[in-house]
Amino acid sequence: MTAHLQNNTTTNTIAISVVVPLYNEEATIPELYTRLTNSIQAITNNYELIWVNDGSADDTLGQMKKYAAQDSHIKYISFSRNFGHQSAISAGIENAIGNAVVIIDGDLQDPPEVIADLYAKFNEGYHVVYAKRAKRDGETWFKKYTAKTFYRVLKNITSIDIPVDTGDFRIISKEIKQHLTAMDEKNKFIRGQIAWLGYKQTFIEYDRHERQLGETKFTVRKMIRFALDGITSFSNFPLQIATFLGFFFSVIAFLVILYALYSKFILNEVVNGWTSIMVATMFLGGVQLLCVGIIGEYISRIANDVKKRPSFIIEENNLDN
Repeated sequence: MTAHLQNNTTTNTIAISVVVPLYNEEATIPELYTRLTNSIQAITNNYELIWVNDGSADDTLGQMKKYAAQDSHIKYISFSRNFGHQSAISAGIENAIGNAVVIIDGDLQDPPEVIADLYAKFNEGYHVVYAKRAKRDGETWFKKYTAKTFYRVLKNITSIDIPVDTGDFRIISKEIKQHLTAMDEKNKFIRGQIAWLGYKQTFIEYDRHERQLGETKFTVRKMIRFALDGITSFSNFPLQIATFLGFFFSVIAFLVILYALYSKFILNEVVNGWTSIMVATMFLGGVQLLCVGIIGEYISRIANDVKKRPSFIIEENNLDN
């Protein structure tokens, strides 16, 4: 079974859908269920919790099924393998039927109790209310610094206003959900896509908690890949840098050629300097490889979209129950 399943429940009966991507989070699910349920039931009894198992290697799926058997509000989706955090969120959004859709990670660093504040602000007439981190407890200085730097760089090199110090924790309207579903990009950067859509958006501030159970799944490698997806999805600035470097060093090389010809035929001097030639060659070679790499990143994303492969494959679910 592939993506784009549909729940047959009438959309008017659901006020809030809560999308929760999960990857090896079996230890957090009991507390996650209790806190999510208490937080949503304080708002409405017309809700659904959509748990998305992103190819977990532990008993996350078993835990999901156990709670789904006990509570009809719980819908679960399980991938055939690990397709990534953004794909898991996309699967949940595509199959959500609520008038409002909340996105929250399953590691409990984003407190479910904040959903009430998001929903209250949402009801003031906004299409998007995102949660902005005032504090980030339990994270290393390296992660805080790199995240802070990345979001500010991204904000400055794109033409859209991507909010800084935010993750995917937010609430969106049905209209935003429909537009996101129509975006068939393979390398997704959902917070950027939501910002690109426009509409009336605002934020609330909250304190992000330290992870209490399990370990972070966001490795340095995944952070780099996520950053590349964000930059290449919403900015041509790296390509402009490659173009500038190519033009700049072409001018330098032309001037050096003129100088060499002038020295040989006018001054009758032979241009010596094996070391300088080697340094220049290696430097220019590095610049060329950098530019090829930048271009390659964009081409690889074009190739992924052209292949028309699904962003995820759903192995099992209970969406029709």
